[in-house]
Amino acid sequence: MNTKEKYNVIIVDDEYLAQKLLQDYVSKVESLQLVATCSNAIEAMNVLKDHQVDIMFLDIQMPDLTGLDLAKSLEHRPAIIFTTAYSEYAVDAFNLSVVDYLLKPFDFPRFIQAINKAIGTEQQKVMGVQKPAADTISESNDFITVKADYKLYKINYDDLLFIEGQHEYVTFHTTQRRITALFALKDLEEILPKDKFVRVHKSYIVSFKHIQDLDKSDVTVAGNKVPVGASYRDELLARLQ
Repeated sequence: MNTKEKYNVIIVDDEYLAQKLLQDYVSKVESLQLVATCSNAIEAMNVLKDHQVDIMFLDIQMPDLTGLDLAKSLEHRPAIIFTTAYSEYAVDAFNLSVVDYLLKPFDFPRFIQAINKAIGTEQQKVMGVQKPAADTISESNDFITVKADYKLYKINYDDLLFIEGQHEYVTFHTTQRRITALFALKDLEEILPKDKFVRVHKSYIVSFKHIQDLDKSDVTVAGNKVPVGASYRDELLARLQ
């Protein structure tokens, strides 16, 4: 597979501290090349005319022209990663098929996760591959927002029983339904709040709230038997005691 050595990045944010944080994160990734940092959408449009941009970090709330407006106006879009302090724009981001949606403040591991998605998207464009797009695009203190089956699902943490990994896909088992999405279980383990969820098996993450009992090889979660891997059992016991 042919991949680019460098991916051109543009940062569009009207907050100085947000610009500096993203510049620092970009500088730490060898495969990224920062083309420009812009304080508004108009500046960004001028840069996009003169440079080939692969990945754009785009704030939503900016003066004159919002990040959403800019994204909608682009005929040929780079891989867009929205950066915002507001979760309510997740549905609009979903409709624009952006790569990821970072809620401020976000740390370097979360940044890397978004970059990996963006690079994967750009590689698929080069290869002409159309991979099913189903991805977690937003998380908050109380819920996770999941894109799957051309819909946007809001899953409250209190309703989430357990998550089952199936190769490239995961299934969210909730009190109301099951939702299958294209995502990695290991990435979900990083996103989900550690005080609410625990990995119990290479293929399962369960909710603490809904754990009923634990035996030698299984944990019962809201009436469902979920296997417990030997390498996860000791940590689970320690957290339950």
